[in-house]
Amino acid sequence: MVETASEPIELQVLDEGRGPAILLLHGAGLSRSVWNDVVAGLAPGFRVLAVDLRGHGRSSNPPSSTFSFLELEGDLLRLLDAKQLDRAYVVGHSGGALLALRFTLDHPERVSGLVMISGAAYTDSHTRSITQRWTDTYQHEGPDAFGLRLLKDLYYPDWIEAHLDFADRVRAAVQRQDLAPATRWSDAMAKFDEKARVPSIRVPTLIVQAMDDQVVDASHGRILRQSIPGAQIRILPQTGHMVPLERPKETVEAIAIFVRAAEEQRGVPRAR
Repeated sequence: MVETASEPIELQVLDEGRGPAILLLHGAGLSRSVWNDVVAGLAPGFRVLAVDLRGHGRSSNPPSSTFSFLELEGDLLRLLDAKQLDRAYVVGHSGGALLALRFTLDHPERVSGLVMISGAAYTDSHTRSITQRWTDTYQHEGPDAFGLRLLKDLYYPDWIEAHLDFADRVRAAVQRQDLAPATRWSDAMAKFDEKARVPSIRVPTLIVQAMDDQVVDASHGRILRQSIPGAQIRILPQTGHMVPLERPKETVEAIAIFVRAAEEQRGVPRAR
């Protein structure tokens, strides 16, 4: 299937801090707010750009949007150009991790390093079945049942039990959210398969994988680690799919250590 793209748009972005640039990409149905605690932790030492991808958050959704990876990559290229950034460390979570991987493969000259959180080199039958269950639940049982299903699939049970106010906000949000952009992007992700190309990656790479991820099996972290030359991996126990929300401190620590080490390898002196 040939990928297509609609007219370009200007992505809404939170741009904080100074230093090596880190571009944060959220997953389908989410927004840059998933990174709020991570931005706060990284901004003192880095320039952090958290974007709302098209059709998500405050970014526009032209009727002709295809949500192909080609289209989303084009949006990112224009953003880097608008911010006068030749390169950035590209960090993606969930669907954003797939986008970060694809962007690195297609535009390695614009990527200082790659961080994939809850990601994979391809979408397997398990992940497709989970997303199909979400669609079926929404269509046949309604938004509230859909919200409960998301909470069960996306988060570690103990974390949700300790954050019931957050769970209530999620259930309220899905009542008013336009899910069409997330659905169309999910359709594109269902066909995602870059297994053959990932061994060609030559930029520094970090894989962050949750042991209790019910959406992307933990085995994908090991596959990525074995497939990408020199890749590092950090595995988080008792953690679900939503790593940036469940483990923001550990996420900040992992990204900061990774970027500082990559900068030192490039011979860039650390700011004091």
